[in-house]
This record gives sequence, structure tokens and C-alpha cells, in this order.
Amino acid sequence: ELNNPLITLKSIGHQWYWSYEYSDFNNIEFDSYMIQYDNSEMKNFRLLDVDNRIVLPMNNQIRIMITATDVIHSWTIPSLGVKIDANPGRLNQGNLYINRPGIFYGQCSEICGSNHSFMPIVIESISIKNFINWINNYSS
Repeated sequence: ELNNPLITLKSIGHQWYWSYEYSDFNNIEFDSYMIQYDNSEMKNFRLLDVDNRIVLPMNNQIRIMITATDVIHSWTIPSLGVKIDANPGRLNQGNLYINRPGIFYGQCSEICGSNHSFMPIVIESISIKNFINWINNYSS
């Protein structure tokens, strides 16, 4: 491998949500479901916001491992130029390097079933200092 990643993130596709594991840290695993849209709450993007975002530090190499438990999914973040297929029984790998803070939206781009369009992905890119604080607060 050419890159020496700071963090490894494992993403697991399910029908119809994503699970995430921060492999380098103990006990940081969570599921990420789409937030149901409510007309009275206009702060969320319809069909794109999730209850648990991926939090990653900017300006660092990140390894992402992708798999699925049931059918073929595709983990896609267009603004980062990332599209990795998630196949059951196979572990695919990709690399990310996010060079700015922000929130990046994506979704499953493989027709994986009736609720395929309800599998959004949200990455929040923050400074390394804020990321360390997030890890410490999440673990405690």
C-alpha cells in the first residue's frame, strides 16, 4: 500500500441502513438510519440526513473498508469522488483524504431493493483536535 492511513472505518450495508465501526478505537460502533422528514422541521435535508453521522478528521489519510450482509449496495459520496461496492462475503477497500471541513452527503447507488433510495450517507469532516474530543466523548 502507498498510503499509511490514520484511521480505518468499516462500513457495512444492510437492507436498508448502514453500520459503521471505527476499527482503531474500542467500542465505537453504530447504525445510521435515514431521519424521517417532518415538514415542521426544516433544518434537515429530505432523504439525505441521518441520525448518526460519520465523523472523520480532515487532512488525514483514511482507509474505508466496505462490505454488506444481504445484497449488493454501493457506498457513494459524489462530492468526494468515492464509489465503492459493498458485496456480501467480500471486503472492499478504498481511501479518503478530505482536505476541508464540512458535511458531505451521499447514498447507496446500487438498486438493492424496495427501500434502496432510503440509505443516505453523511460524513462530517472536522479538525483533528475536535475529532479527538469526539472520540473521547463517544468512548466515555
